[in-house]
Amino acid sequence: MEALIVVLPGDGVGPEVCRAAVSVLAAVAASNGHRFIIDEHAIGGAAIDLCGDPLPEHTLNACRRSDAVLLGAVGGPRWSDPARRIRPEHGLLRLRRAMGVFANLRPVVPQPRVAAVSPLKAEILQDVDICFVRELTGGIYFGAKERDGDRATDVCTYETTEIERVLRLAFRLARGRRGKVTSVDKANVLETSRLWRETAQRIGRDEYPDVQLEHALVDSAAMRLLQSPAAYDVIVTENMFGDILTDEAAVLAGSIGMLPSASLPESGPGLYEPIHGSAPDLAGRAVANPYGAILSVAMLLRHSLGLEPEADAIERAVSGTVARGVLTPDAVTRESRSAVVGTDDVAAAVVRAMGVESKDAAVA
Repeated sequence: MEALIVVLPGDGVGPEVCRAAVSVLAAVAASNGHRFIIDEHAIGGAAIDLCGDPLPEHTLNACRRSDAVLLGAVGGPRWSDPARRIRPEHGLLRLRRAMGVFANLRPVVPQPRVAAVSPLKAEILQDVDICFVRELTGGIYFGAKERDGDRATDVCTYETTEIERVLRLAFRLARGRRGKVTSVDKANVLETSRLWRETAQRIGRDEYPDVQLEHALVDSAAMRLLQSPAAYDVIVTENMFGDILTDEAAVLAGSIGMLPSASLPESGPGLYEPIHGSAPDLAGRAVANPYGAILSVAMLLRHSLGLEPEADAIERAVSGTVARGVLTPDAVTRESRSAVVGTDDVAAAVVRAMGVESKDAAVA
């Protein structure tokens, strides 16, 4: 297979974790006879510095032409002044909307070797395997915004069609897992959540009667996520709730650096990125955790390129490498007998676990 993959390193540790992920992608190509063409472009703060726009037109056009997009991270204190008219995050929101990636998938499967880093008891983390499905292009993040002196307004709007498509994706995923969907809302207060719940009930009843559907208010869901996370299978929710809950779920994994994500459209290229931020305090120190970015590459291979065996191979290699204790500083405790290594060392260990000797010739 030949595929064009756009890489958007972004800011902070983004370039470092992207480099590690691309090295694993190259190993996959070399060992399976594929050719992945890497096309790198600027986004976020780096793009603001380069041309004054967090999402330059040439970056967006490259993403639209690609088979898939791998993103590092955006943002940092250099561009964080709330008074700034243009911020790195604006580029990411525009990219999501322009690519039509309406559903963000975030799997959470804690690795036993990293469990000690989590503040939760080991028994709570046992058998946890959750897939979050977050609506990504609607809601309050994309609604009308207004600021008039001491008064500010952010409008949250959802249409039935936006809710239906993300719910259907969640139900389809649940059919291939344990057959349970938890729809999270705030239907006791918000009109958008009442529409969300009504739509979930109808879709579940009429189209997916074989899948168990439960409803949860976002505040109680947040509490239960830390009390009994193994009770969840697929969690589907709107944009802001999903943003908050998935970052909370990073506690289950021990480190936010361990978790990948996939943002999927109805058609066209998907957008893949680790869920962590740019971590500017770690940038340039070669200690950023690349596992989330590497696992995002596995999701890219599975969802955008249809290369399921190759995706499985990366995930097995990651699990084996983590099990051997090859970890960056964020994923270890003083008591754990792990080999604390750097970003590139993790990538090299994953490549070795895949049994690939040469990884240089298959990425252009």
